Amino acid sequence: MNEKIITEFIDYLLFEKKYSKNTIDSYSRDLKKANIFLKKDFTKLTKKDIQNYIQNLSKKESPSSISRNISTLKSFYKFLELNKYTNTNPLTTISNPKARKSLPKVLSEEEVEKLLDINLNTDFDYRNKAMLELMYSSGLRVSELINLTVNDIDLENSLVRIFGKGSKERIVPLNDYAIEALSNYILNHRKSLFKHGESNYLFLNNHGNKMTRQGFFKILQKIAKEKNIKSELSPHTLRHSFATHLLKHGADLRSIQELLGHSDISTTQIYTHITSERLQKNYEEFHPHGK
Repeated sequence: MNEKIITEFIDYLLFEKKYSKNTIDSYSRDLKKANIFLKKDFTKLTKKDIQNYIQNLSKKESPSSISRNISTLKSFYKFLELNKYTNTNPLTTISNPKARKSLPKVLSEEEVEKLLDINLNTDFDYRNKAMLELMYSSGLRVSELINLTVNDIDLENSLVRIFGKGSKERIVPLNDYAIEALSNYILNHRKSLFKHGESNYLFLNNHGNKMTRQGFFKILQKIAKEKNIKSELSPHTLRHSFATHLLKHGADLRSIQELLGHSDISTTQIYTHITSERLQKNYEEFHPHGK
């Protein structure tokens, strides 16, 4: 019974809600994990069952991960109620744990310059240069980067079309550095990466397949190590750096929200805290009476 209604729920997310593949995969993993632990018909679960499950999660998962699991179950039970599978919701009074908010890690502008200064010797170097310039120019999520097709890049008008969370489309301008790197890669080097015939995906790995999250992360780490960049670095660090540097140079928060594809401006406001924290540090370091 549980597997049947999980499948129905996933189909609902896919065909009616039109959620992205990554989001649907996350929902699916959360529900399968709950099913394995609870070993009970979802339509007969009690609040105590859910509390026991959350207690089990708290032994090995972060508050943000637990919150995501609870949110998944809440959405799932709304679906069950809507489709008359149950008229009782064991999550009605269950609250998400309070997550400790930490500021995103960002690179300095000097560190970004070092990261982007890639020696261009091979087709893969040109690909890597194009990926990093594009990430820093547009604030892409890594999932958005790896799913880009050649048709999503408009070299003539310096634009990239992005399908973000919930398959929401946004158009983001690209700077001259990104356009130059993309033009060079697309026109002169991309076809050399084909292994199984042509591919519509923009960025390909050394097997001629679509670039993966793990593949991009390994490339990023390798380049950072070569450049002796000591700061904590992940694909999302470039996105955070993009937003922080825009804000630092005077961009307004609403524009940054649109560029990043945030549905709520409160998500974007985290970057004001980063710049405020750096301002405080600079004041304490450089003002004669700051210390």
